[in-house]
Amino acid sequence: MKSKHYLHGGAGLLLLLAAWQLGAWLLAQTLPLANLLAPAAALGSLNTLIADGTLWPHIWASLQRVAVGLLCALAAGVPLGFALGLSPRAEQTLNPPFQFLRMISPLSWMPVAVMLFGIGDAPVYFLLAFAAVWPLMLNTASGVRHINAQWLELGRSLSATKSEMLLKIMLPAVVGDILNGLRLAIGIVWVVLVPCEMLGVNEGLGYFILDTRDRLAYSELMAAIVLIGIIGWGLDAAARALGRWWRHG
Repeated sequence: MKSKHYLHGGAGLLLLLAAWQLGAWLLAQTLPLANLLAPAAALGSLNTLIADGTLWPHIWASLQRVAVGLLCALAAGVPLGFALGLSPRAEQTLNPPFQFLRMISPLSWMPVAVMLFGIGDAPVYFLLAFAAVWPLMLNTASGVRHINAQWLELGRSLSATKSEMLLKIMLPAVVGDILNGLRLAIGIVWVVLVPCEMLGVNEGLGYFILDTRDRLAYSELMAAIVLIGIIGWGLDAAARALGRWWRHG
C-alpha cells in the first residue's frame, strides 16, 4: 500500500517536471532567455550552488528567521488560545478584533514594520510572528474547548491546583491541537518569508532571489525557487511526523 502511495507521488512529480519543461520550451520559442528557466538549467545551477557553498548561508538565515518567528508566535498564540478557550467572556471580547486582524495580509504591514523596527531582521521576525500566531491561537482555543470534561473532573476530585490542572491535564490534552496549528503556521510562514526577506536584509532565500533577478541569473533564480519548494516540503513533512509521533508515541 505504501509503495503504491510513493509510486503515485513520484508520478505526480514527473508530471510536474514535464509541465515545467514544456512551459519553458514554449516560452523559449519567443523568448530564448527562457531556456535558463528549464529544469536542466535550474537543477544544474542548484547542484553547483549547493556544492560550492553559496546557498548555505542563505538557507541558514531563512531557517533561523522562521524559527524565531514561530517561537514568538507560539509564545503569544498558545496563551491567547488558552484565554479564549477557557473564558467565554474573553472570547466574546477578543474574537472580533482578532478576526479583523487575521484577515489582514501580513505583507500589508511591511511598511509599518520597517517604520517601527528599522531595516534588518526585526521587521521580518514581526511579520512572520504576525502571520503564524493565528492558526496557533485558534487551534489551541479549539483544543481547550474540547478537553474531555472527565479529565478535568478527575483533576478537581484529586484536589489539583490551578497550575497542576493547567500543566498536567490541559496542556498535554491540547498538544495535538497546538501541533496542528504549528503545521499550518509553518506553511504560512514559509510562504510569507520570501517577500519579507526583500526588506533590506543581506542574507536569506528571498534576498537571494532578488539578487539573482538583479544579476539576470535566471537559472540560479529558478534553482532558488526549487530549493524553497524542497525545504518547505521538508518542513511540512517534519511537522506531520511530529504530529504522528505525538498521537501514537
